[in-house]
Amino acid sequence: MARTWLIIDVELVSGGEHGDFWPRPGRTFVAARTHTFEQLAEAIDDAFGRWDLAHLHEFTLADGTAVGTPDDEFDDDRVILDSRRTTLSRLAAGEQFAYVFDFGDDWTHLCTVGPERTDPIEAYGMVPTRPAAIFGWGDLPDQYGRRWIGDDGESPPPPDPEGGDLPPILPRWQRRRT
Repeated sequence: MARTWLIIDVELVSGGEHGDFWPRPGRTFVAARTHTFEQLAEAIDDAFGRWDLAHLHEFTLADGTAVGTPDDEFDDDRVILDSRRTTLSRLAAGEQFAYVFDFGDDWTHLCTVGPERTDPIEAYGMVPTRPAAIFGWGDLPDQYGRRWIGDDGESPPPPDPEGGDLPPILPRWQRRRT
């Protein structure tokens, strides 16, 4: 296959109650120029561990163009290109743009298109049907700041059972119980 696909690095800059992140956690994606910005948004949200997807999102390109979900009731007087129909073919090598998920918590990302195109089979091992994460780094925060199942945001963490709570499914778990 030809080297026609984009490589896009996405870094989490800020969001939620965390403020700014440094060093910034991130993911690298391989994407076809025919994929839509909506597909890229879904891939980013998956790769950053978001599970409550009932929030709006928007890309802002370097020239100020907004790409998202047009909504006559929400959009001021701005023109917003429909992310379901706008393809990544608008992006150029080296271009930087922003992605914001959840306008309340403002999970803000810096996206950078790689300087060269790639072959998806070389980069990912197959031709994905949508943009796919191929590399990542850093600790990803929970969308709502939860640290364990049942975290209410006020209680201290439960004591560490040091693996004693694991069922004896794997041999190394069996050893922890004895």
